[in-house]
Amino acid sequence: MSERKPSGAEVEILQILWDQQPCSVRAVHEQISKTKDVGYTTILKQLQRMQEKGLVTRTPGVGKSFNYSAVEPAKKTKTKLLDRLLETAFRGNVNDLVMHALGDAETSSEELDAIKKFIADLETKNT
Repeated sequence: MSERKPSGAEVEILQILWDQQPCSVRAVHEQISKTKDVGYTTILKQLQRMQEKGLVTRTPGVGKSFNYSAVEPAKKTKTKLLDRLLETAFRGNVNDLVMHALGDAETSSEELDAIKKFIADLETKNT
């Protein structure tokens, strides 16, 4: 099977599925409708395409409806997306990616502490 590469809209749907799966089209539509004006049939078609791409599975729901679930866990998909971003936007330069992310974001002291701990854990693991 080819590498599954979700689009931005597909990632938005996957976020909902990872939090609440399995989900009906209606449940996904209700979540997305909170932030953008999108039709029910648009979400249905998107989920059908995602099923064809192998990003989601579909099981019978109530009545004629179906429930959808993400095929891969969030961490695996996010790693693929980050790897793609790293290679395409930063030419594989991890330092550039991290500096760009930290330099452009408003980072709280709690987030900085978590980042420092993560780096310390990496350094311990690599020694």
